[in-house]
Amino acid sequence: MSSLTGVLLTALESGLIFSILAIGVVITFKVLAVSDLSVEGTFPLGAFLVGRFLTLGLNPFLSLGISLVGGALAGLATYVFHKKFKIEAILAGILTMTILYSVNLRLTGKSNIPLFNYPSIFVYFQNKLLILLVIVLLVKLLLDWFFNTEQGYLLVITGDNEDLVKSLGKNPDTYLMVGIMLSNALVALSGAIQAQYQGFIDITMGQSMIVTALASIVIGDAIFRESRKLKLSTRAIIGSISYRIIIGLAIELGLNPNDLKAVTAVIVLLFIGYNNIQSKQKEGKILRDLSIE
Repeated sequence: MSSLTGVLLTALESGLIFSILAIGVVITFKVLAVSDLSVEGTFPLGAFLVGRFLTLGLNPFLSLGISLVGGALAGLATYVFHKKFKIEAILAGILTMTILYSVNLRLTGKSNIPLFNYPSIFVYFQNKLLILLVIVLLVKLLLDWFFNTEQGYLLVITGDNEDLVKSLGKNPDTYLMVGIMLSNALVALSGAIQAQYQGFIDITMGQSMIVTALASIVIGDAIFRESRKLKLSTRAIIGSISYRIIIGLAIELGLNPNDLKAVTAVIVLLFIGYNNIQSKQKEGKILRDLSIE
């Protein structure tokens, strides 16, 4: 296998893992329009839950399920801080993230644990890429199905117009809670898979995860900005893979890994700027067309 092929394969596998993270952040950032920073705590939470239960001899797939539940409970904590304690969403997420730092250390008692000697989901399959594709497609299809249900529609409407949800006799806070819990459950699942993929867990795993997710989202939006029918989950997946390929090729061409976070931030800024410029140009064209008519 050539060096370039190896880079692309690794980028594709990593892109699939982090696409689950991106899909989770899409729910809060795009659907609910909530700034939830607790994902930087729930990503390593998923990893540390997997690490804890793998060392106890639990099946790696069951460990993923526990990580999902753990992430959902962390999301519930953020919701409680936000709605019940009347704390701004961004601060509520920071509080959850801070608490989870200690929780993660309590789970294992150490900040870094190797998992190479324990079975992972990849032990049962020769092809890592195939199992990752299956998991991501399963997550995408289940989420797309949910958003086509009545509850899913109401969750989307909650992000657009809470008054409309109230007029239907429903409580928008319920759907806000479900959305934040679902988002953090998927983020924790991504962290759990990443832990098994890389073979170790580390307390710093969650750093800059929100930026990584946003980079995937804005890249996906930039690529498919004219394709309104394309689902948000699909955009997040393709954006995540594209982002990982960009980063992988940059490192292959000589980028210092120490500059990776700065480069990620620059990528986000460039794509957001591109999206904003394109939106203004489109608005200008519409106004010119209307004036001609």
